[in-house]
Amino acid sequence: MLSWLKTHPFAVEAFFEHSLVLTFAVPQAELQALLPQPLVADTFTDGWGFVAVALVQTRGLRPKGFPAWLGHDFFLIGYRAFVRYPSPTGKRLRGLYILRSETDKKSMTVLGNLFTHYQYHTVDIEQKDTAGRLAIRSRQSDFHVTLAPVAPEVLLPAGSPFATWAEARRFAGPLPFTFSAETGSNRVLIVEGVREHWQPEPMAVESCHVGFFHHLPFSKLLLANAFAVHNVPYHWRKGRTETWQH
Repeated sequence: MLSWLKTHPFAVEAFFEHSLVLTFAVPQAELQALLPQPLVADTFTDGWGFVAVALVQTRGLRPKGFPAWLGHDFFLIGYRAFVRYPSPTGKRLRGLYILRSETDKKSMTVLGNLFTHYQYHTVDIEQKDTAGRLAIRSRQSDFHVTLAPVAPEVLLPAGSPFATWAEARRFAGPLPFTFSAETGSNRVLIVEGVREHWQPEPMAVESCHVGFFHHLPFSKLLLANAFAVHNVPYHWRKGRTETWQH
């Protein structure tokens, strides 16, 4: 029964007040070593894979169709990898693999771990806006990011493998699918997200430190892009399971 509950058994909806995604380039082979079969690291150029941290202020998370007052409001720090899934039909679906999830609400941790494989943990999360300079930090998760005030022109981070923001946009999220691979089996759980009015804006990062990524076995971790969106209705369809061949 517990295994069935973790398959995202019903559609869910929420409202994203704001979402900030920071994407990092890492050596492709080192990322691949962290992924379960049959997922494959998504790449932009040979040798680089990508991981991202998403910072989302969410309102009214609830089963789709339920009244908003039954929803949960929470802040999410989500760590994910960009992957491709070679489906049995021959398609190579592009999406995300969740490495870890953190939230400021214990209730969300309990519900998240009951209905998903996304590994929720409860941590402290602090947001502060000083003269247009947004800072988000968590002492427990060894995380902090500070954004520069909004400016007419934003440059890509120094050392980014992308030459333009148009290239970087492909690794900004969200992607249509999130995948979970069941340990010890050849089944993959696929959850499809549906969003409206997703218009990401490039952001300039003054400083950041993502402790979770630094504890993973990456020899290089390069900030590749940062995008933000605001006021986005979002929902996830009921999960579906596929069987793949070894």
